[in-house]
Amino acid sequence: MNIKIKQIQAQETYKLRHQVMWPDKEKEFVMLENDEEGIHFGLFKNEKLISVVSLFMKQGNAQFRKFATKTAEQGQGFGTLLINHLLAFVLNKEVKKLWCNARVDKTSFYEKVGMKKTLKTFDKEGIHYVIMEKSFEY
Repeated sequence: MNIKIKQIQAQETYKLRHQVMWPDKEKEFVMLENDEEGIHFGLFKNEKLISVVSLFMKQGNAQFRKFATKTAEQGQGFGTLLINHLLAFVLNKEVKKLWCNARVDKTSFYEKVGMKKTLKTFDKEGIHYVIMEKSFEY
């Protein structure tokens, strides 16, 4: 098995975002207004894109969004590999805090990589979210 993680263009994330996150919505629903400002990473298994995440950095903080792994490939460690790559990337940028809007049913995944739940929650399209974050000290 050949695994590679590399930076990709925003457009390369759309198909997977759509299939995994919001398959019942229009493809445009998974596109972000500021996608062109983001840094997008893709995990490739045997040359096929199976996991994506988008990172947005601003004033020492970073948010990752639209993290999606092909449904058939979930639970095999690929998402963890991609998030660990993202963590190493932000450490090199001296980011003070990394955060995300996590689906409540996925919080245990984020806790495994050292993220903590905040008290901030919200609902979107019938799905419950909690903001999770990880702080860094240099």
